[in-house]
Amino acid sequence: MTTASILQPGQLEAPVGDIPALSLPPADLFALRSERLSHLAAGHGLADYLLFLARLAEWQQQELDRRPDLPLPDAHLLEHCREHAMPPLAPAGWPRHPLWQDAACRAVEAVDRLLPAKGRLALTPLLHGDTAWLEAQADILLNGPAEEFDLAAAPFIGAALQVQWTHLARSLRPNQIGRPEHPAVCPVCGGPPVASVIRATGSARGLRYLHCALCGSEWHVVRAKCTQCDNTRDMGYYGLEDAHRAVRAEGCPHCRCYLKILVREHDALADPVADDIATLTLDLLMSEERQYTNIGTNFFMM
Repeated sequence: MTTASILQPGQLEAPVGDIPALSLPPADLFALRSERLSHLAAGHGLADYLLFLARLAEWQQQELDRRPDLPLPDAHLLEHCREHAMPPLAPAGWPRHPLWQDAACRAVEAVDRLLPAKGRLALTPLLHGDTAWLEAQADILLNGPAEEFDLAAAPFIGAALQVQWTHLARSLRPNQIGRPEHPAVCPVCGGPPVASVIRATGSARGLRYLHCALCGSEWHVVRAKCTQCDNTRDMGYYGLEDAHRAVRAEGCPHCRCYLKILVREHDALADPVADDIATLTLDLLMSEERQYTNIGTNFFMM
């Protein structure tokens, strides 16, 4: 593991001026992710899993392109949430539409040829589970794993929920969204980040954006600041030697938490979800060698 320099307060903060505070997910979010996963699979120790996820992301793009018929927040709700700095699509206030359940089963069908026999057998509860079981599993996935959580079903439930919330997020406009008090909460859906991205182009060049694990939106947070406890002192940056140069772990010595950070100047195609999985070794080093806790959430690496 390599250790980068320690940053102090005032370093790398956002410049004063007009900067985009929020970016809603692009129309080709999952297509780009699928391409990235396929690229990362070449010669990787997790190649089979990365290719499996590439096919799953390809299916997600197909589902998103279908534009599922979902109810959308009305103007009154959006204005109320914006005034009170609440995420309008938070799962607690914006219930899941049951369409996600059928979508999760279609996700299994989409990757069926890539599943071993034991994998298909493990998915029996998902394919034949009743509505109550499926909804309970979705609640656990969104609120934090518990003992009764079905790990085999998690990627498919997560993929279906991502499609639903990404579609909803794309129906909104950035000026309809307020700014939650806590920087680690997605302004759109209240979801956690999977990682953060340092952009390399346009007016946002050099700025950090957190990428939502659920809806795919990105929101600006100043650099060199812990998103968990707001600490700005002695933030450390750690990476893997001679591999995945674009990905670092930003560690806070105060709360002992870290979040991965992708620097697009080093790799313009880096994707928060895909590159997070491809750098699993970095997670192991951060947790085992440095005793840090990852505050990022990745539905495909539970």
